[in-house]
Parts: sequence; C-alpha cells; structure tokens
Amino acid sequence: MNIFRLAGDMTHLASVLVLLLKIHTIKSCAGVSLKTQELYALVFATRYLDIFTDFISVYNTTMKLIFLSSSFSIVWYMRRHKIVKRSYDKDQDTFRHWFLILPCLVLACLLNEKFTVKEVMWTFSLYLEAVAILPQLVLLQRTRNIDNLTGQYVFLLGAYRSLYILNWIYRYFTEPHYVHWIPWLAGIIQTLLYADFFYYYFESWKNNRKLQLPA
Repeated sequence: MNIFRLAGDMTHLASVLVLLLKIHTIKSCAGVSLKTQELYALVFATRYLDIFTDFISVYNTTMKLIFLSSSFSIVWYMRRHKIVKRSYDKDQDTFRHWFLILPCLVLACLLNEKFTVKEVMWTFSLYLEAVAILPQLVLLQRTRNIDNLTGQYVFLLGAYRSLYILNWIYRYFTEPHYVHWIPWLAGIIQTLLYADFFYYYFESWKNNRKLQLPA
C-alpha cells in the first residue's frame, strides 16, 4: 500500500458515495447511465470471484464487498425503486452497452497472464472497466446540462484511475520486477476516455459556470 493506491481507493469510494447520495437522498438518477452502472456491476462481479477463497487483508475484503454491494444497489435503485426509476431517462441512455462485453471477453481469452477461469475473468473485468464509462459520457453529451453531483461522480471516477496510474509508476520504480502490462494498458485507455470530460470540468470550475459538454 502506498499513498497513491490509498488515494485512488478513497477517490473511487467517494465516487460511489456521491452517486448513492444523489440517488438515496434526492431520489433521482437523472443524468446517470444505467448502462454504465450495469457494466460496473459486471466488472466487480467478475473481478472479485476470489472474495471467499483468497484472503489478502481485512481492508481488501471490505473494499471488495463495498464495491460489489454498492454497484448492484445502484442498479436496483435505477431499475426497481418506484420513485428513482421515474427520473431515469431511458430515451437518452441508448448506448448498446452489451456490444462491449463480447469483444472484451474475447480479448481476455486471447490476452491474459494465465489461462484459468479466475484469471480470464479478472482480465475481462479490466478490459470492460476501461470502456464501461462510455455510455455515461455519451449520455452527458446528449443531455448537456449536468448537475453538480453527477459531474462530481464522473470526475472522481476518472481521478481514481489517474491516481492508480501514479500508483503503478511508483511501484515500478520501488518494487523489483513489477511489470503488469495488461492493467497498465487498460488503465491508460480508461484515463484517456476521461480527457475530454476533465477539460470541460476544469473549464466550468475555473469560470464558475455550470458544466456542459459539447454535443
């Protein structure tokens, strides 16, 4: 554990808490992509197959349980909660997210560190996480006007991955033989997808105006 890894984990946790705060207290999921949330639920379900078989630490297990439970809770809220689901804009959230799954699965079967079920599923989760934000970014471009909590949620998600890249750089220079090309490449691609959003987020913050993305 180092400061960049811890900051990345806490930023990721903060993003989830911000989204849950919006959904639970305001009873609204306006501007939130259900497609992205379903992809994240699949990401965590396939990444943490080892949760009951491989114990690393209390911290590690706790974080896994938090991300698993929160991701499925968000999907449940958006699909089943009688008030929250009314605010979901199904007509705008039309990205065909299921088309991202098969290419990621095929890639995971072809490019992995070890061809076992657990390892392939872990690799699949990395590839899928790299592109899972796409439906959310497309939705924000279509709706254009973005409320503060949704903007903060997406920003924190991008910041978490950026901090993890710093964590990898730190570990590369401080740990012997630390080389993991698959998570590195997936993480870089994921961070690059946020570049446009980051630009407009900082522009809105600098000029003290409401966040808007170009159509």
